[in-house]
Amino acid sequence: MSAVRGDPRACAPKCMYLYIAGASGAVNKEMHQRWNFATKMESVLYNQEGKAIDKVNLPENVFGVAWLADLVKEVTLGMTANMRRGTAHTKGRGDVSGGGKKPWQQKGTGRARHGSTRSPIWIGGGVSHGPRNDKDYSQKINKKKKVKALYSILSRKLKDNEILFVDSLNFDKPKTKDAKKVLTSLGKIDGFKGISEKKNNNAIIALHKDNKNAEMSLRNFSNLALEEFRNLNPLMLLQYKYLVVVDPKVVLSSVSDKLSKNQGAKRL
Repeated sequence: MSAVRGDPRACAPKCMYLYIAGASGAVNKEMHQRWNFATKMESVLYNQEGKAIDKVNLPENVFGVAWLADLVKEVTLGMTANMRRGTAHTKGRGDVSGGGKKPWQQKGTGRARHGSTRSPIWIGGGVSHGPRNDKDYSQKINKKKKVKALYSILSRKLKDNEILFVDSLNFDKPKTKDAKKVLTSLGKIDGFKGISEKKNNNAIIALHKDNKNAEMSLRNFSNLALEEFRNLNPLMLLQYKYLVVVDPKVVLSSVSDKLSKNQGAKRL
């Protein structure tokens, strides 16, 4: 049946989505995921003593993304390739000095024929198929792919109970002893015992902004890393088991604002 002019069913798929939502009064979840609307999730918010004090709203299009193993692998391999310096270098037979003279005549000596003493089969000769420092190992990573991989990892960590939301990390002065007490308190939370016990690649603490006292108090722990939340990347999250988000209400509000602006620009 052909649609009548003015009928909302005759417009683009997004208009069809709005027509269905308005007619039924319920928004289809599949359409929500298709157009990336920022619906809300919740998680417990703790203080630095390890006590639950509130709940924090989480945007579903950041913490509710499906696990995309192939995309995560592609992005992480690209990032590690871009970190590769490529300084290993060998000399071929044309780069090694000497060997310009034929060692002996072609025939009559009973020996195998050779044209240079710098052939790869000679001691002191060049290297065959060795690494060269002029090779470029870098790979292009699309920005949207990198962001999608980041959201996929965050969602998987939240699902596996590896993300802890803490309201603040306040230290009167830089002191490792006080930082140890905070980590011990956070380790008493159900499912986060490893924060105070795991020896290697324990946790990455994501701050809203620079916190000198916190940075200096925690820098003696080799199994921890401190970074601003806006600087997190997929490779960094995969290197550490736990993620501790400090001041999540402010951090996630800025993320939600950025997402809403980007989605608004796309709709226009």
